Amino acid sequence: MIGQRRIVLEPREVPLGGVRNMNVLRVLPHRNLPTIGAWCFLDRFGPADTRMRVEPHPHIGLQTVTWPLVGEIRHRDSLGSDADLRRGQLNLMTAGNGISHSEYSIGDGPVPLDALQFWVVLPESARHGAGGFERHTDLPQVALAATRGADAAATVVLGEFAGTTSPATVHTPIVGAEIAVAAGSTVRLPLRADWEHAIVLVEGDAVADGHAAVRNDMLYLGDSRDGVEVSSVDGALLFLLGGEPFEDEIVMWWNFAGRSHEEIVQARADWEAESDRFGVVEGHDVRIPAPPLPDVRLMPRGRTI
Repeated sequence: MIGQRRIVLEPREVPLGGVRNMNVLRVLPHRNLPTIGAWCFLDRFGPADTRMRVEPHPHIGLQTVTWPLVGEIRHRDSLGSDADLRRGQLNLMTAGNGISHSEYSIGDGPVPLDALQFWVVLPESARHGAGGFERHTDLPQVALAATRGADAAATVVLGEFAGTTSPATVHTPIVGAEIAVAAGSTVRLPLRADWEHAIVLVEGDAVADGHAAVRNDMLYLGDSRDGVEVSSVDGALLFLLGGEPFEDEIVMWWNFAGRSHEEIVQARADWEAESDRFGVVEGHDVRIPAPPLPDVRLMPRGRTI
């Protein structure tokens, strides 16, 4: 067991560079914490008025979870998927052994845009399989009884929360839920004691487990809890993520999640060679080139908290 924790993980600004030309706030992976359950990555892009053009790029060994807050995003991938995504809807793409995709904001000019982009690392049983894409427009919701004020409303995006299960495909025991806490309310979020969890304050104000949250910070809670108390003065939008601790060590580099340096090297070579492994995203004449590999052997990131 990991034990109870109350550790604040602050995001860092990351320039994506290249043809993407975007800055994002990245809170996961953290140098001391590579995964929370099977969640291995979290970026927030926005809020901003921007023209997003993320050209085709590859993934292996993970699922991408796109959760828009403001604006619309068009997803296209090498399976032939072409789907627009808006607030309250989920795009879930499973990379398996290899997939490529693009993401564009809708419209020719800058538009208001804000979204959370997560990755979920795949276990051995799923990471070598075929790719897949799902779009869910009707996710389940659950009311959480308040101990003060109005009840909170939770949308179960991925996995299971408070006895309610998302229809999205998962490969490990996991939870991803957006929770809206009303102004002047206090609510207890039910947790599984054998899972680890973290809370991100997306908007508003909140005190979680006695900690006054800061927007975009992640509060890591560890495991061994059956619940956590959250209160808000003016209202809050939170994202709860967690799951069964992921036991495998992973090697993450660029858009790849593998288990060894050699796997990453091969995936990069396949992308640069325009291998059939990653397919083709129709409608594009530009693709994102892989960056140079570092001059050191890629190693798993260890957990120190």
